[in-house]
Amino acid sequence: MIIGYTSGVYDLFHIGHLNLLRNAKGMCDKLVVGITTDELVSYKLKKAVIPHNERMEIVRSNKFVDSVVPQEDMDKFEMWKKLKFDVMFVGDDWYKTEKWEELEEKFKKVGVRIIFFPYTKGTSSTLLSETLKKLRNEEL
Repeated sequence: MIIGYTSGVYDLFHIGHLNLLRNAKGMCDKLVVGITTDELVSYKLKKAVIPHNERMEIVRSNKFVDSVVPQEDMDKFEMWKKLKFDVMFVGDDWYKTEKWEELEEKFKKVGVRIIFFPYTKGTSSTLLSETLKKLRNEEL
């Protein structure tokens, strides 16, 4: 059985999230998704629109997802120690970054493959949030 893992905030769930989950599930038998906690989101100087427990339920209800876990810190290798996944799915905006090249080396030593998926062009939670703000301001 191949266990796959991916993680993210999954705030304002959109087609990019769906594409990532569908593609990831197509490459593993069991897909586990880490959902960034509100505390970790705020550490990145951002704020989630949808609370963590609701984001967990939204992603858990997706037919491509087998289970969800809280992502309480940025250390993906620590998550591997807990879950022992075989493959990790990541957005291609991280491809060839210094952080991920180091992490890939670490994962390679324990037999974990990293697969980078292309971001869905034209959509992101940040873009959706900014669009909503603009629309709400125009209505006032």
